[in-house]
Amino acid sequence: RLKILMKFISFSRLLACVGLAAPLGAFAASLNIEFEEYDLPNGMHVILHQNSDAPVVSSYVLYHVGSKDERSDRTGFAHFFEHLMFEGSENIERKQIDKLISGAGGNLNASTSFDRTDYYINLPANELALALWIESERLMHAVIDNDGVETQREVVKEERRGRYENQPYGSIMENMAKAVFDGTPYEWTPIGSAQYIDSATIEEFRDFYKKWYVPNNATLAIAGDIDIEETKLLVERYFGEIQRGPDPERVAIDWDLEAPVTTKVVEEAMTPLPATVHIWRAPVLTDEDAEAIELLINILAIGKSSRLYRRLVDTERAAVNAATFTWLQEKAGLVAAYAIGNRGVSIEQLDALVEEEVQKLVDEGVTSKELQKALNQKEAEIASSVGTMSSRAESLAYYHLWHGDAGRANNELEAYLKVTREDLQRVAKKYLLKERRNTLHYPVPSK
Repeated sequence: RLKILMKFISFSRLLACVGLAAPLGAFAASLNIEFEEYDLPNGMHVILHQNSDAPVVSSYVLYHVGSKDERSDRTGFAHFFEHLMFEGSENIERKQIDKLISGAGGNLNASTSFDRTDYYINLPANELALALWIESERLMHAVIDNDGVETQREVVKEERRGRYENQPYGSIMENMAKAVFDGTPYEWTPIGSAQYIDSATIEEFRDFYKKWYVPNNATLAIAGDIDIEETKLLVERYFGEIQRGPDPERVAIDWDLEAPVTTKVVEEAMTPLPATVHIWRAPVLTDEDAEAIELLINILAIGKSSRLYRRLVDTERAAVNAATFTWLQEKAGLVAAYAIGNRGVSIEQLDALVEEEVQKLVDEGVTSKELQKALNQKEAEIASSVGTMSSRAESLAYYHLWHGDAGRANNELEAYLKVTREDLQRVAKKYLLKERRNTLHYPVPSK
């Protein structure tokens, strides 16, 4: 159990630690991802970025559907389709998509979140047509039959068991979502519930596909060593004849920062060390406070030099790790700080230490040095996020969908550079209030 725990801690630190970049703002001033964008008659939005630094190309298809778009009694559908779309199509035999891409010297993957499902393919530049053919086949002709559905039912259930049910603290994501997003479609996580996947019929899967996998619900971004005009012809060849579908009806969420709070004790047999999680409602990802709250949470507990880590791990020796989560979604948001305690340390001690450090942010704000460090970290993070053709395609599609402006990929850092120390204290006072805090406790089971 401790070995698994240390893997969890190491992974958390890897996600939390970002290198420094200097001089601040130099990257922002130099970034210029040139692109063309347009809509096909069927509603698919297309973004093209030409870069000949290397003979590679990346295709990225972003579907505006995630777990929040599911029925409460059919959770896990969006994630299930992330897997099912690799099964094959009317013109691609089962289990051949991966082989076609690897055989051409490329790689591919997909992911699902609360708000979106995406698919990317990286290939040598002369194989772009292969990527577009596969994506058009998945969009037009995905085969949803008993063989594929039954295979992926087992794959998804095994993923849930391995990542969530058989890991220490594996239920944290689900419990955080339930605590803060209760009453909204964000209260379940993308992995969904196995019983709903088991009980779903083949027709329900087909209806989900028909509703959400339509060209007018998709953004296609292509980045790499391409000829723009030739690529437009390829896009037209593979996607132009696909018929527009009905615009999917989307759930309305009235997101309010004021909501009843809860404290939950999570008793799990495999919990090796005590842990506490403090969770607050936060703004949506396009809110004017989004950049400030993200920087504030980074200062609190991202990296070994953060406030929470230094206090709990280095100074007090009360915890083996302390870090944060920031989930700013399309229609809701949360931020959280967690601490995993050392043996013999009570959850009450952990709560008091976390609460004290959070209250300091509210009462005293942050230093100029802390803000500078957070901005340096953000600059390095953004620079890394556009370092490959795959990440550039993803960034362009992301900003088009959520901000209505793909060009924001070029000036994302500017929004962070505008944040002041006064802004950080203001958002601390607005969002991190003790009376708005939800709490999860993971006690060590008694023997």
